[in-house]
Amino acid sequence: MNMPMEKSSSITTTISQAINFACDTIAPTWPLDRMIAVSPYWQRIDKSFADISTELATIAGSPMTMDLPYYKDLWQKGNIKPQHLQQAITEAQSPATAEQAIVALQQTDVSPAPAPLLCDALDNQRNLQQLPAWCDTITHQIAQFCAAYFDRDQADWQPDHQQALYASWRKALARDHSVAVLMKSSDIPNKALQLEADPELQIAKALQQLAVPPEHWPSYLQAVIMRVSGWASWCAYRSFQANLNTNEDTSLVDLLAIRLSWECLIDDNRRQHDSVWAAWQNDWLDHFKHAKNHTQNIHLLWQRAHEVSYQNQLFQQLTSATKHKTVEPKIQAVFCIDVRSEVFRRHLEAQSNEIQTLGFAGFFGLPISYTPLATQATRPQLPGLLAPVINITDAGNNPEIEHDIKRRRQSKLGNLLSLQAFKTTPASAFTLVETLGLGYAGKLIKRSLTSTAPDTSSDSLGLSKADASNLRPSLDKSLAGDLTAKASIASQVLTGMNLTEGLAPVVLLVGHGSQSQNNPQRAGLDCGACCGQSGEVNARALAGLLNDEEVRKKLAENAIVIPAGTQFLSALHNTTTDDVSLFDTEKMQQTHQHELTNVVKYLAKAGQATRQERAHNLGLQALADKPEKLTKAIKQRANDWAQTRPEWGLANNAAFIVAPRHKTRNIDLQGRSFLHEYEPTKDLTGDVLEQIMTAPMLVTHWINMQYHGSTVDNKRYGSGNKTLHNVTGGRLGVFEGNGGDLRIGLAWQSVNDGNKWQHEPLRLTVVIDAPEDIINQVIAKHPMIKNLLDNQWLYLARFNADKIALYHENKWRNWANQE
Repeated sequence: MNMPMEKSSSITTTISQAINFACDTIAPTWPLDRMIAVSPYWQRIDKSFADISTELATIAGSPMTMDLPYYKDLWQKGNIKPQHLQQAITEAQSPATAEQAIVALQQTDVSPAPAPLLCDALDNQRNLQQLPAWCDTITHQIAQFCAAYFDRDQADWQPDHQQALYASWRKALARDHSVAVLMKSSDIPNKALQLEADPELQIAKALQQLAVPPEHWPSYLQAVIMRVSGWASWCAYRSFQANLNTNEDTSLVDLLAIRLSWECLIDDNRRQHDSVWAAWQNDWLDHFKHAKNHTQNIHLLWQRAHEVSYQNQLFQQLTSATKHKTVEPKIQAVFCIDVRSEVFRRHLEAQSNEIQTLGFAGFFGLPISYTPLATQATRPQLPGLLAPVINITDAGNNPEIEHDIKRRRQSKLGNLLSLQAFKTTPASAFTLVETLGLGYAGKLIKRSLTSTAPDTSSDSLGLSKADASNLRPSLDKSLAGDLTAKASIASQVLTGMNLTEGLAPVVLLVGHGSQSQNNPQRAGLDCGACCGQSGEVNARALAGLLNDEEVRKKLAENAIVIPAGTQFLSALHNTTTDDVSLFDTEKMQQTHQHELTNVVKYLAKAGQATRQERAHNLGLQALADKPEKLTKAIKQRANDWAQTRPEWGLANNAAFIVAPRHKTRNIDLQGRSFLHEYEPTKDLTGDVLEQIMTAPMLVTHWINMQYHGSTVDNKRYGSGNKTLHNVTGGRLGVFEGNGGDLRIGLAWQSVNDGNKWQHEPLRLTVVIDAPEDIINQVIAKHPMIKNLLDNQWLYLARFNADKIALYHENKWRNWANQE
């Protein structure tokens, strides 16, 4: 056994910087039950989109644009026009001409290849038709170990959790002969014993053993960690969560040490010219020499031309829209900024000129986590970028009723949880039936049959229908007696919604959630931001707060007057079926019966119109003019266990518009735009705009880039074929099949209908109605925003009277219609 290295003398500043560089390029991924949209490129925004495109193509073989045949089709159909291509060339100051870009469409497109590792060189000398590949075997071994190590919910046995990831893996591999037998390499366990005990020391030793030149360390370590980028993203999530709690997690460095150690374990320890090591050294140098001459410039020009095409259409709509005639609203409805809300809002407004809709973040500005009554199942109810400040639970109509409900629920949950050990095993449903008996089979069969039944929330588990109706999520307990705190939250939310005056008799607070069955990624469809949760809890809690008479009196002291005749009503928009459920209507039925009847009628008609608009993309166009049959088909689709495309989620998102609704009310934005209410005349200091640009704008960027990455590189940043998904560790993520790297991002079926792409990978275009100096003030204050803009991770425009001005290279220029 080798002598251990001295850490202080071996871990130089250069090595530490290379380790940090590789780890800092990995963006986090959230677990399945809290799945949110994450930009897989988030850690790289300090460099330009173009530079990262070349870097990722070289290091990981990962494209950041579609292939040339995709753009060729758009060019031939006329979606991309010559003027769009020319603008892209001019903006990029590209040496390529339009003619050269067009000629490139006729040429064979070659996908980028990842930087070669030693395992690639070894596989090049193996007969892979008869022998397993080292690269695949290594990935499988690491993935299986990580799945077991991080599992806290599913398996009955896990590796040693007392030790860190690397130490536990090293110990296990020294005793595990499975890879040694499979690959006919009996020395693997002994070699594992010779690895350094400290992960950073092992990285230093590996760089020395493999003779990687110091100038290549950052690129090499990045290439190594990208081979297990899915599990790296999970480790980055652990680090992200630890940082939120001012703790530290070193799993990502451990994972890098594990993957790099495998390069040492398969090293033949020969250094002559014809060794595997020598072949890899030559491959590595040749790869980077070739990469310097190979850029993604042509692809990037077509990518930008496609974006210009969309922007031209969007800006033309925004500048030529018919101005909405303002009337005093009788109903106001606040929806999430989610692109799916745009379609429903448009159809709801079409029911009456007295309906006004607004867009606001779907967690309604409440910094909360939620614990259902009589449980310990606390979960965050806000965007993943934020940490909850207040924990809320359910409140009953009175303490006695609440106590009785709590007691009954605890009893029911106690009986149900006795089955939990069976339900969390990775066994098939039929094995589960054999274990529990035929009495459980009927429930499984009933659940697997398609129906039109409405979705039932897991929050009602252990509650009778009557008990559930007597409970509502409430801020009262968390802020009991603190009227100032309640009023402060209410004031911030109303200001953000632009609802400090002119309130209608009925104000709907419409959260949103999705409905699908047998779908591991279900939470990702509920909301793209709020930790995979629907907005029901937040909407109901906020409505209760704003209906509180004491809170209203306190608000009035600060010049925010809620009329006595105004009632806030919570609701949930089911984005799969486009039904809207109303909650806690008891008081409304007594005081606003006529208005409530109208609300129900308008919502039903808007839902039907929305379903008819969506029918084509769902493959149900034949039922578009048959409302009842269409509604039934969509509801069956939501409950069908075999349905891989229950809805399209946020696919095809392309813009974020921050403006008063009258700027967009008469425009069909095709469900592609996030819409956030904003009134610049009420925000002279820019404080509200700053909050929007540093929170909702970042969330929409993350969503946009998640869909982008899942489309341009589904192999790495998507999760592959949904029909092959197997849940890993109860909730960690999914494997595609029984192994391989952890799959992150969206399934292929979420961005492609089997024949064509349902998502066009365009960088987000943000359009803000605010003065130039206010926007510039926010940009100058936040380097992160400046990075996003200067490095072209998103585009920024603003309303400039009756024109649109574009931000480019720190300057604003008026857009000119090119059609």
